[in-house]
Amino acid sequence: MPGNAAAMGAAKAPREAPKTASAPPSRPPATGGSVVLAFLPAGESRLSSIPGLSVGLMSATQGSYTREQLLLDIGQGARIAASAYSPARPPALALQTFGSGAVVAGWQAARKRAEGAPQLLRPGLLAAQIPGGTGYAAIIGEGHSDAVAAADRQGRLAAVSLGSAPTLLGRIAALQSSRRLVVCDLPGGAAGLADVRALSDTRRPGDLLIVVQRAGERTGHELLWAAAAGLRGGGGRELTSQTTNQRGLLAAIDIAPTILQRLGVRPLPADMRGKPLETDGKLDSAGLRSLRGRLLVIGGRRLTALGCLLSAWALLLLGSTLLPSARAPGARRWAMRVGALAVLWAPAAVLIGAALEPGAAVEYVTIAVSCLIFAALTDALLAWPRAPLAPAIVGVLALVIDALAGTQLLVRSLLGPDPALGARFYGIGNELKSGLAVAVLAAIAAALYPAVRSRRSAVALALAGIALAAIEGAARIGAGVGGVILVSAGFAVAVIMVLPGRLSRGRALLVLAAPLVALVALAAIDLVTAHGSGHFTGSILHARSAGDLRDVIVRRYGAAWKELKNHAMPAATALALIYAVVGVRLRRRLLAPVGDDPAWLAALAGGLTAGVVGAFSEDSGPVLLVVAVFTLGCVSTYLWGRPASVAVRAPLLAGAQSGAQASAVEA
Repeated sequence: MPGNAAAMGAAKAPREAPKTASAPPSRPPATGGSVVLAFLPAGESRLSSIPGLSVGLMSATQGSYTREQLLLDIGQGARIAASAYSPARPPALALQTFGSGAVVAGWQAARKRAEGAPQLLRPGLLAAQIPGGTGYAAIIGEGHSDAVAAADRQGRLAAVSLGSAPTLLGRIAALQSSRRLVVCDLPGGAAGLADVRALSDTRRPGDLLIVVQRAGERTGHELLWAAAAGLRGGGGRELTSQTTNQRGLLAAIDIAPTILQRLGVRPLPADMRGKPLETDGKLDSAGLRSLRGRLLVIGGRRLTALGCLLSAWALLLLGSTLLPSARAPGARRWAMRVGALAVLWAPAAVLIGAALEPGAAVEYVTIAVSCLIFAALTDALLAWPRAPLAPAIVGVLALVIDALAGTQLLVRSLLGPDPALGARFYGIGNELKSGLAVAVLAAIAAALYPAVRSRRSAVALALAGIALAAIEGAARIGAGVGGVILVSAGFAVAVIMVLPGRLSRGRALLVLAAPLVALVALAAIDLVTAHGSGHFTGSILHARSAGDLRDVIVRRYGAAWKELKNHAMPAATALALIYAVVGVRLRRRLLAPVGDDPAWLAALAGGLTAGVVGAFSEDSGPVLLVVAVFTLGCVSTYLWGRPASVAVRAPLLAGAQSGAQASAVEA
């Protein structure tokens, strides 16, 4: 790679400074603040040891980590999953200097790759917003790939200064005199920490210092440490942003808007999806390290934990067949009910594992045993078929309390979002949205049983749907636009199915209009609770044109299509569709344990609708359908586990005035 000790571009390298890392030359005052973005191969313990720095854990990329993608995401302030790009890995990028400046080799290939992605991505958008461009300072003989973060839309850098290590701080100061943003590569070890300490000590009141951990190309790190000095609230605190809504967590796409906000660029580019960094709470170094360790293991434990729970259910069923023939039928029914309820208890039970953070084996056992215990107690205390009320109510309340109290149990749980994989919004994850909809629908059906088609039943379902949509959509809790859409659609179908009378054009329009009405309500909630900074306002209401809205839609469906082709999803989706079709065709036989109860029929139909709509409204696509159908299967299994001593009561005829009840029907 070409390079010499002379500064390239608009800034010339100063003379050798004294060989000390803590005494950079003074800088002339500037008319406004400046920003230094420094890359340093150091972890949290070293960063938190420097006075004045606030520290946080940064989600580096969405999907597989590469250093080039991290730098491109920082420069464009937006990102998508690596699997949504074609090709998935970015091209090799390298700094090339020449007499009049510097460029990033491979930049045009990176731009072409971004333009073909299912989202509006603009590499180099950060530098393009800064008058006069940005500067880059580094040490000769070391890698200079971090210069990518300083490149503009054409891949050019306005000023580059390469020199020896002792002159680095002086060259950074020289660049700051003419450039409002300076990106620099600091050395490792004690010398790099001394440089950070010096930059922090000499930072002027209007300046901002951001330090990002520099990870190797094949380290596999998706969670990197970041620190900042100069944010409102002072140092010694934990970083956060409205992107994550989680204390101590930020995303790489938050760096660009933070820099532009400090430099007074207004308004922030709509193509940047990140949010400016903030500080929240006193720095807890041990707590942050514990959080990082936890987040790095939850992704690998999810399917194993589910497998252990299902295996425990299978053992219950197997054990019931080994009992004497006289007792086996009742035991088998009990095992069916308890196993199904155990799965419904999982969203609440995983919070126990998140609070304890045990080893993998202990966590699997803890979740499986706690789910089965809760299920057995629920089945014993609540008469069939009312047991689904308990896991639905407890699960939803636990998630709401965790979000509002900031205890971060959901984000640490095996059913929470996965920051290590780059989940952008850390509310209720896609894996839970459709499952919660099915669980709440089943809970309302259980409460209404035996139900009649009436306005009272319709109102109960409508109120529950409104509450769940508000929970899944609120910025501080669920932060899910797709969750609002699937919940409103599913509950709208359930509502019209329990209303007396035939399906009419007006009722069909009600189902179609429900998601639109819910989105309007979500916008209002977003504006009130998150001051317009939530997921919905950030992606929809702040869109500048119909093209921006198109990009949002294309991004979702593009990502959903990619998800459909990943791993075992084709087989899982096919099985879910087959089960759904068979369930619809045999719905009367499926509901035989509860007779022809309209509330249960509406719950199953609404749950399936939520899964189908969720597959089209969320970028995880088929995952929501698979989860919804799986949860519906558990609910159906619970119903088919009806105790032999319980007779099925046929629902009262809608509008009957006599109050007489139909005779019991044996299953």
